[in-house]
Amino acid sequence: MAHEVFDVVIAGGGPFGLVLALELGRRGVSAVLFDEKASTAFNPQANATQARTMEHFRRLGIADEIRALGMPEDFPTDIAYFTRYAHHELARFRLPSAKEAREKIKTMTGPWNAAELPHRVSQKFVERVLREHAESLPTISVNYGWRVTQFKDVGDAVTVSATEVGTENTRFATAKYLIGGDGAKSFIRRTLGIRYQGDGGAVRDFFGGKMFALYLRCPQFYEVVPFAPAWMNVAFNSERRAFMAAVDGKGEFAFHTQLKDGESEEDISDALALEIFRSVVGYPVEAEILSRGSWTAGFALVAEKFQAGRIFLGGDAVHLFTPAGGLGYNTAVDDAVNLGWKLASVVKGVAPPSLLDTYELERRPVAIRNTGFAKAFAESIGNYLPKPDLEADSDLGANLRREAGAYLEAHGRSEFNIPGVTFGSRYDNSPTILSEQNDPGPDLPDVYVPNAAPGGRAPHIWLDTHTSLFDRFGFEWTLLRLRLSSTGDALITAARKAGMDLAILDIDNEQLFELYGEPIVLIRPDQIVAWRGDDGCDASRVIGTVLGHLMSKH
Repeated sequence: MAHEVFDVVIAGGGPFGLVLALELGRRGVSAVLFDEKASTAFNPQANATQARTMEHFRRLGIADEIRALGMPEDFPTDIAYFTRYAHHELARFRLPSAKEAREKIKTMTGPWNAAELPHRVSQKFVERVLREHAESLPTISVNYGWRVTQFKDVGDAVTVSATEVGTENTRFATAKYLIGGDGAKSFIRRTLGIRYQGDGGAVRDFFGGKMFALYLRCPQFYEVVPFAPAWMNVAFNSERRAFMAAVDGKGEFAFHTQLKDGESEEDISDALALEIFRSVVGYPVEAEILSRGSWTAGFALVAEKFQAGRIFLGGDAVHLFTPAGGLGYNTAVDDAVNLGWKLASVVKGVAPPSLLDTYELERRPVAIRNTGFAKAFAESIGNYLPKPDLEADSDLGANLRREAGAYLEAHGRSEFNIPGVTFGSRYDNSPTILSEQNDPGPDLPDVYVPNAAPGGRAPHIWLDTHTSLFDRFGFEWTLLRLRLSSTGDALITAARKAGMDLAILDIDNEQLFELYGEPIVLIRPDQIVAWRGDDGCDASRVIGTVLGHLMSKH
């Protein structure tokens, strides 16, 4: 029985698994990825790539490629609320098209001072790009149509069996680590006996219960709807509530409605499914179903553990969201980025295995935070009920529509203008962060104040019209020097001695110095500030701490 040997085995080829493969492969770490699906996603799945995720894609050199996907570049990414799509528009939260986002980001200040703005694109398109880039890396083997069927942590390694779906073909792999990114029903997590904790299925008028999903084609939609196109179309009426994302801006949509008491997906024929869709449009449009399914809204769940020995979990395998705010996939990408550089550091011998203990310590609180934000967004829309005469062609109806519109516009702003959620997560309590224990202030979804205190995302500025500060960071560690008088020589010596790959970045910029507050700043591979200070620091303690060598002494 021949065992293939890899540094890492990844179960699951969704965004978490693919980004992890990219992070490892870019660092020369060998990994094999198995996913039981025949290929990347056919269904649209997640539809919003947050700005932080786009910054990670920029760091990986694929942001422009991803921003070119999805809808036409001049298609508005508005969130619009209707009674029915062809009847009354109630509210609209305007957001820039991909083309506008590319231009606007360079002049934005305050909370949205970032290297990238969000992009509205279906996960199915993103996964194809991630897969193509992962497959281009010489140390990465990507295998769809293969299911991990057995695994065992044998102390100094993990053994894994994978079987080709529909055949008897089996492969055996030995690796230093196994990563379970195999989704909400994760075989890895369940086999380890790790449970989810949290809200296991809230019931609401909307966004809480069994949801029925249609991926469909309906070019006629844009002919019969008398309002400007929008990326997200939300229907609000007493008969049938729904939300629907534009997938290609030409007539493909991801339509989701909540099933009522007594309705079940099995009883809904394709003909009836189209009738449901038409009732929400409010016009007898022609449409074709590309795929259909159901899922449950109302989850805010986080696994009790993210690690067991040499086995780690990420993405939906450790956190389940109701997709309000689009946080599940974006949280998964952040998981992969965090775990990726740490795995590579340990595999290459630059950091001790204890560094990997910080993955759960850093990411689990963020998962609890983000599922909490998503739950609040779902409650805000799901518990707000349409009044009976909302659709009436009368003064009362018009007044009710105005009232609903005011609420829904405020809700749209609170769910989709979320720089605090996007940039504000922090790792202050991590033993590898030289935390200053300042109070970073309240953690609010719509408020982000750039903060260079160790533990958060490095504050961003544009150095010129094309160059983001982040473009100048190294792919691994970066020592940012903001004063000519501060050399950081002791830190550089200690880093080199530890085998750390450290890029030195000198920028003489008053605005940046004010933003960072210290002349020397050490930035991790995931663009998190690990330490800031001056030449008087204890260099060996700083480097020892950030690499995890001193964790046992905490």
